[in-house]
Amino acid sequence: MKRPIRVLVAKVGLDGHDRGAKVIATALRDAGMEVIYTGLRQTPEMVVNAALQEDVDAIGISILSGAHMTVFPKVMTLMKEKGMNDVLVTGGGIIPEDDMQQLNEMGVGKLFAPGAATTDIAGYITDWVKANRNF
Repeated sequence: MKRPIRVLVAKVGLDGHDRGAKVIATALRDAGMEVIYTGLRQTPEMVVNAALQEDVDAIGISILSGAHMTVFPKVMTLMKEKGMNDVLVTGGGIIPEDDMQQLNEMGVGKLFAPGAATTDIAGYITDWVKANRNF
């Protein structure tokens, strides 16, 4: 039997609003995934190290602080340095459409705005992992 998809859900920076991240974590767990939630006020280094230690298939970053154009590129750089080229980085929060497009061009996966259906998020992660992680 194959192991469940493993997802790290992270809150990076000083943003203290984690209700959305907890809702997503619960929805992904209910969809059959194994979810590791980092808690609040993580650094990009802490997130990438936890993802490496937990051998996750995907990292989901919830960000409402406006620091997305700093946080996502830093996470991507750290992952490349550690050879984590087959781990999905996705996320959501208050991210303008133009910024989402720029982040996608940098290698960040699909980003979800507030109000996105949790089934869409779970489906996206599942499809990506099956296509890219030999599931």
